Amino acid sequence: MPLKRAVLPLLDRIEPLVAEVGAANTVVFAAGQRHGYNTDVPGLLAALAERGITGISLPPHPAVLILGAGATACSALAALRALTITEATVAARDPARAADLLATADRLGIKVTLTPFNPPHDPPDLLMSTVPAGAADPYAQRIATRTFLPPRVADIVYHPWPTPLTTAARQAGAAVADGFDLLLHQAAGQFQLMTGHPAPLAPMRAAGLAALAQRR
Repeated sequence: MPLKRAVLPLLDRIEPLVAEVGAANTVVFAAGQRHGYNTDVPGLLAALAERGITGISLPPHPAVLILGAGATACSALAALRALTITEATVAARDPARAADLLATADRLGIKVTLTPFNPPHDPPDLLMSTVPAGAADPYAQRIATRTFLPPRVADIVYHPWPTPLTTAARQAGAAVADGFDLLLHQAAGQFQLMTGHPAPLAPMRAAGLAALAQRR
């Protein structure tokens, strides 16, 4: 969402991760000040871990393809750094608007290669989609026809849910962290920031799934 960047000048204090990523998705009001945080990065890491897409499941130097070059793609880069991954390819729908992402990559020490948005011939070890609903459909179609088979997929979209991308990836046997996984874990971080208490993950998961089921 664009407000993750637009909010930055309105904040009194930001955590170091916000400065590195250039985006805040959480604002906490404390002592008359606005404090900015980014729970997308730890939320994405938790979602990947929950679905077995971290650690020894990844090859030593995994090929990573990120779809999109917006604020959430910047958070994806920070998650890669936490996984000690130092290179990524970014498929940008409009490469001319990728300046913020490239600046973030420089701050994080990650080498980024921009590429056209069309699915490449060779699938990556990890495909991370940070684009809105429908934008990743060309990738979903290739996966559905088994002509493009990344073994690990992460998708940020939770409405509509599940997306064609996550559905096709699961049917093809990929390990998938979907938009609800990210929504849940970044919200858990927000809960702790706002209350000072650990998030009640199980009832949050149940409530979220119930709400999404009503939308389907």
